[in-house]
Amino acid sequence: MLKKLKGKLKGGDQASDQQQHSQQSFHPSNPYYTPPQPQQSINPEEKYQPPSGPPPGYGSSGSGYAPPPGPPPSHFPQQPPPSWSPPAYHDWTVIPDNSLLPPPPSIGYEESPTANATEEEGARANEWQRANPLWPPQNIAPQTYAAIQNSQLALLKPPNYTGDLMPQQQAGHWKCRTHASCRDSSLLTNLPIYSVFYDSPLNTHRSKTIYFELKVQSIGRGGDSLSEADAGIAVGFVAPPYPTFRLPGWQRGSLGIHGDDGRKYVNDTYGGVDFTTSFARNEVIGIGMTFAPPKQPPSYEQSQQGIILDIDVFFTRDGKKVGGWDGNEELDERSEGGTVGIRGECDLFPAIGVFGGVDFEVFFHPSQWLYHPSSAF
Repeated sequence: MLKKLKGKLKGGDQASDQQQHSQQSFHPSNPYYTPPQPQQSINPEEKYQPPSGPPPGYGSSGSGYAPPPGPPPSHFPQQPPPSWSPPAYHDWTVIPDNSLLPPPPSIGYEESPTANATEEEGARANEWQRANPLWPPQNIAPQTYAAIQNSQLALLKPPNYTGDLMPQQQAGHWKCRTHASCRDSSLLTNLPIYSVFYDSPLNTHRSKTIYFELKVQSIGRGGDSLSEADAGIAVGFVAPPYPTFRLPGWQRGSLGIHGDDGRKYVNDTYGGVDFTTSFARNEVIGIGMTFAPPKQPPSYEQSQQGIILDIDVFFTRDGKKVGGWDGNEELDERSEGGTVGIRGECDLFPAIGVFGGVDFEVFFHPSQWLYHPSSAF
């Protein structure tokens, strides 16, 4: 059985695979959201001459400046030193208040019990990331943002996905069915659900919630054994570009909740952290994030870490909020880069991870949800 253990290996997979995935970039056949254009390189052969003459004011003697007369005043008053006294005694029996200290990072697992990815795929994903850095926010057109507000989001089929994607009559409603041979794949939308230029609380001065729901219809084509799962579904969000041959939460700039092992993954290429129970048939699950202006100004250390917004990640089952976590929580040291990309500084896309044979429906429009976040859209 394959493992979700993702070693931090040097080197990558075959060069042809790397070239193929680099060329596929973020979304195959996505005309609405394209990567930024590379900047023009400077010709090293060009020679630049400095302007003639000294800089303005250099060597000028007509400024009228003269030092004040007399010696400079003493910075230390001429007073006798105070008499010495012993330091105050520290009462070691007093217990310090650690309630204001941040919680320790979650202790993750080295591997998942459901086991469905190889170390080679993890190494290839790391190489893909190094070749494809995170994109800056895109300044999308107003009519495109209006389409996002109306939940006109289309699911795009990644190269590894084998199955059907069937749009329904109402905008934002999709039915999906995968084949039993479907390999790890992340379904992403053609447009972001969170736009930095339009939605960031730093620009709007109000909170923004993103959310979607998914109804599980079947998992697997013969059984749902957690110890030997042959199929699974994951829900989450990713910052572009993201390797679509990986489930959400496994790589940089992503988070996800996986229904095969019930664990949460935040830039976690290993075994995740205990969070919930596995997804069940006919269950409606939802995932959301709320970005809000900070209730307290971030400290210098937090600002250096990029923490500038309050972030709440939440999870729902059948219309009820059943869990969540602080989006700024400290991650295990194995998560290189931490939460970079999912702190509100990048555009974010809904992500649905699948492997094996599964059937489900996706709902992006609020009228289709069982749970209704107050500040969504």
